[in-house]
Amino acid sequence: MGLLTAKAYFNGTSLPERYFQKRVQQLWEAADWTWHTQGGQNKLYWHWSPNNGFQMNFPIGGYDEALITYIMAAASPTHPLARAVHDSCWVGSKDWRNGHTYYGYRLPLDAYDQGGPLFFEQYTYLGINPNGLTDDHGIDYAEQTRHHTLINRAYCIANPKHWKGYGPTCWGLTAGDSYKGYLAHCPSVDVGVIQPTAALSSFPYTPTESMQVLRHLYYDLGTHLWGPFGFADGFSESRNWYARTHLAIDQGPIVVMIENYRSGLPWRLFMGQADVQRGLQRLGFTSRPTKP
Repeated sequence: MGLLTAKAYFNGTSLPERYFQKRVQQLWEAADWTWHTQGGQNKLYWHWSPNNGFQMNFPIGGYDEALITYIMAAASPTHPLARAVHDSCWVGSKDWRNGHTYYGYRLPLDAYDQGGPLFFEQYTYLGINPNGLTDDHGIDYAEQTRHHTLINRAYCIANPKHWKGYGPTCWGLTAGDSYKGYLAHCPSVDVGVIQPTAALSSFPYTPTESMQVLRHLYYDLGTHLWGPFGFADGFSESRNWYARTHLAIDQGPIVVMIENYRSGLPWRLFMGQADVQRGLQRLGFTSRPTKP
């Protein structure tokens, strides 16, 4: 996703740009997505290595951050994944649909009670614009991304475990470092740790609410959180614990999603490619981009 977006941006005729465009296209065309079905199964498998093969035997079922894997696989110009794999392994997974309402917001997808970690609504949508995106199962992805975020925020405001600091200006549960190590924080796994990336990478969905968090983290907690690489990865005011780490997988989405909110540039670059649009259509998606 990132390489195709960069290829669309560096679209000039200079020698370095033409070389970059060619190399990205070669990588894109060489990737054999169908091979990851282990001989034509209706499953797409994660984790392979030359030494261990498919030993983990882990199929990608949803709903979670891995939707982009299916979109990329279906978009391939040379080895596209069959829709049957997506329908069987992803949509057919028991973990795909939700349909419950939490704090007044209906959550179409995601098997977790009150929604899983917020990175579910961020990694795929760095390049995929959820606004105006629907599928032939009746899912509105603008509703999915916004409601999951608002449920996460509402849970933190309700603060059933009474953690210090939680509130309208300090919310956001997602995967990241904690005083217990790396955890996938969410309402059902809440140990009192806030990840700055959770709210800040949600800017396109909740711009007002995310800006409240940004100001609080910078102006009120900045002496603990702000450093040369941005905000620390996580913190717990209840334990007076502030991470000394900055994880690229958390910092990167902050930058990209703020730009998607600000200008929509990453979305336009990625969604404007014919291969991507064909991949979406092959999986039954319809994209009619609207403003957030």
